[in-house]
Amino acid sequence: MEGRGTAIARNTADMSAATDTDMTGDATGRTNKAAASAETSKEGRRIRPRPFPGWLYAVLFVVFDIVAVAVLEVGVSLGASSRVTLSSPEVGWDFVGKMFDDHNFVFVLNLLLVGVLYLALLMIFNRLWIATPVLVAAAIVVAVIEHFKISIRYEAVLPSDLNFLKADAGNLMGFMPAGAHWTILAAIGVFAVFVALFVFLDHIDARHGRLFRGTGRQSKSIDAIARLLLVLIPGLFFGLYAMQVSTVGSWAKNLATVMGDKPSMWDSVYDAQRNGPLVAFMRQVNPKVMDKPSDYSEETMQQVAARYDKAAATINASRKSDLTDSTVIYVLSESFSDTSRVPGLKVNKDSMPKIRKIKQNTTSGLMLSSGYGGGTANLEYMGLTGLSMANFDSSLTSPYQQLVPGEHWTPTINQMWGAAKNSIGLHPYESSMYSRATNYKKFGFSHFYTLTGPDVIAHQDKIDDSPYVSDAATYQSTLEEVEKSDSNQFLQVITMQNHMPYHQWYKDNDFTAESTTGAPLGKDEQESIETYQKGESITDEATADFLDKLDKLDKPITVVFYGDHLPGIYASASEDDDNSLALHLTDYFIWSNKASASQGTKIDNADYSSPNFFVAQAAEHMDAKVSPYLAFLTLMHQRISAMEPPVVNKIQGWDRIPEGQAIYLDNAGKPMAESDFDEETRQLLADYKLIQYDITDGRNYLKNTDFMDLP
Repeated sequence: MEGRGTAIARNTADMSAATDTDMTGDATGRTNKAAASAETSKEGRRIRPRPFPGWLYAVLFVVFDIVAVAVLEVGVSLGASSRVTLSSPEVGWDFVGKMFDDHNFVFVLNLLLVGVLYLALLMIFNRLWIATPVLVAAAIVVAVIEHFKISIRYEAVLPSDLNFLKADAGNLMGFMPAGAHWTILAAIGVFAVFVALFVFLDHIDARHGRLFRGTGRQSKSIDAIARLLLVLIPGLFFGLYAMQVSTVGSWAKNLATVMGDKPSMWDSVYDAQRNGPLVAFMRQVNPKVMDKPSDYSEETMQQVAARYDKAAATINASRKSDLTDSTVIYVLSESFSDTSRVPGLKVNKDSMPKIRKIKQNTTSGLMLSSGYGGGTANLEYMGLTGLSMANFDSSLTSPYQQLVPGEHWTPTINQMWGAAKNSIGLHPYESSMYSRATNYKKFGFSHFYTLTGPDVIAHQDKIDDSPYVSDAATYQSTLEEVEKSDSNQFLQVITMQNHMPYHQWYKDNDFTAESTTGAPLGKDEQESIETYQKGESITDEATADFLDKLDKLDKPITVVFYGDHLPGIYASASEDDDNSLALHLTDYFIWSNKASASQGTKIDNADYSSPNFFVAQAAEHMDAKVSPYLAFLTLMHQRISAMEPPVVNKIQGWDRIPEGQAIYLDNAGKPMAESDFDEETRQLLADYKLIQYDITDGRNYLKNTDFMDLP
């Protein structure tokens, strides 16, 4: 009994102990599990990654696309913040506002172009959090470069700058402005913030930005094909856009125009701000210069050179002097023209009596201009090169921006005077306008004196309330350059006094104008015309005084003076298309001082001209021997007195003069139809296109001949 009771008691104790142990273990387990669960919950709230949905990726794509466009815009805006100019008053950007105010969607066009590059990067990396920092880094680098270039030269980054990287990349540090290191540090700081953001987003995104996540062999193959297509298709779009956006009538050009791209080719910085740096840059990547002549070849160009070498020998047989034995001054007088010739307008008195008298006693006439109210640099380009805008494709809106920067050979007439020290440019305004500072250096000018330097023009006086430097001051600066040189020179002078706009600048203005059409002039139109008339009369006085001073110098000097275009203020006259020709004719003359044997000379066929012929006319006026090129221009001018592209009665735009037959005038100023040209004129015109193509867009076969060389 006792043993049995003892056993039962022992078993009971064991069971009790076991039960206690189980209960204790249970409690401990529950406690540990609860603690673990709480810890897991706590950690999950902090760092538990979840995959981002596809729609969020799409939203982030748009956001960072906008960021990249904004960064690029900041680059051109900050650099120009202190450089508001009269010609480009709108500094800053309002892409979004323009969509609502003007229905201008150039902002969307920028997003599209940056977006296709962004998409290609995404497909290459297949990781949103790698592709995005690459895009942002590229945008920041470009923005910094834009900022530096604008700060130094007030010029946006152009496609031609890529040539500089190839040729002179080692000297990049020499182009850093003062304080550049602070800009670079700020850019690095901004990028570091973005990198921190991307690291954080990658951390909380369980997909880690991976767009294609195929696991099986077949799935991975499909993903690879899809990614390849999404690289090729955006790349093809971007490439085709770049190749065609500068060609009138192309789908890319039409797209850019519809989206609101408004080229502002006179100022690359304003253009980049107004239309976006990428849109402005792409427009200049591949401009269509002109159609390649079907017979263009080295053999053909040798034949052309030989043909006009013979013509030069014939002309030179009767000429006695050398062109470079004199100083030649080209004066492009801003907007100078005879107000009394404007159809439907009556003025109370003559605004240019002294220049009218000068014209009567020397070689002079009317110049056919390609512009109305604008396009100065195109007339300037033709005068300096002897080439004609009429031969270019209508897509080429501004040679100074689209053509010259990328040319390997740029023969200009100033180069005939030899060393660069003999070529001087003067323009009392921004040196960056039309990229002149860069182009004049390429043309071989040793100095280009402007308001902004690096060579600063000596005299900067203004008249009354006018914002522009007077012609008298510009002439004084020119005269001093002539007087201090012992060598014969070529001087290119571009005035600014009569530049638009015109707002009652001058005191004691007694000039008046009225309409003869029965419809009175508008208030703004009348104010502009009367202010312009007074400015024209001041130019008349200053020009006559300038020539009087040149007359007293004991060195031969010849002046080629011309107005580049009419001011774009004749709203009433411009409404009538029949006035087109009259609104594109300005005044010009070629004059020589007393020290020249050619003073008082009046050559034949001078009643009408265009600036591409001025150098040939000057040589004839001076009885100077010519190169084969000048011989060609001499013969061309004998057959066609003036030539320009089709003209329109509105201020020069940069979607440019319309397509169609160029304007050709005979020696009586009457339009000529190309279909009526005789065989010799056709041959000359065909040769002109060959010569111009070879120089601008061809292989420069003429460079290795004596075609440009004076005897």
